[in-house]
Amino acid sequence: MAKMKALQPEMQRLKDLYKDDKQKIQMEMMNLYKREKVNPVSGCLPVLIQLPFFFAIYKVLFVTLEMRHAPFFGWIQDLSAPDPTTIFNLFGLIPWDPPSFLIIGIWPILMGLTMWIQQKLNPAPPDPIQAKIFMFFPFFLTILLASFPSGLVVYWTINNVLTMAQQYVIIRKTKTKTV
Repeated sequence: MAKMKALQPEMQRLKDLYKDDKQKIQMEMMNLYKREKVNPVSGCLPVLIQLPFFFAIYKVLFVTLEMRHAPFFGWIQDLSAPDPTTIFNLFGLIPWDPPSFLIIGIWPILMGLTMWIQQKLNPAPPDPIQAKIFMFFPFFLTILLASFPSGLVVYWTINNVLTMAQQYVIIRKTKTKTV
């Protein structure tokens, strides 16, 4: 991704040069990727590796009876249940039980925040519509994963933090600014 960020000016120049010929733009972009030895799909590889683990943890938490009501840490008393806290009652400070679709706990919020920070470390997509969709993605996953087992959300959050640390090391190593 750092190399893709370094190629952004050249990619923009190609788009401006061949703005009326989309096929020529794609061909020149492919030539640029080959010449610079950059694979634009390489950013997807870590996600493809993580998905089987994500699904396996989900199944373990969902199916295994031994995981039910096993205390974890702090307010999480059941890794197979959603995070019991919610932002809509100030995480338990207001004595009000919101409807189930409004229960968005601390861990899902942390997960969404780490996804947003991680996204800021990556270069923005060149297409403005795609950039807008990517900006919405952490918010969407925060809402979606709020009802998932808290063990899964804890895993995803810790994974995001470790990925950000890895990205930080790679960015410093390649000396490429991505922000």
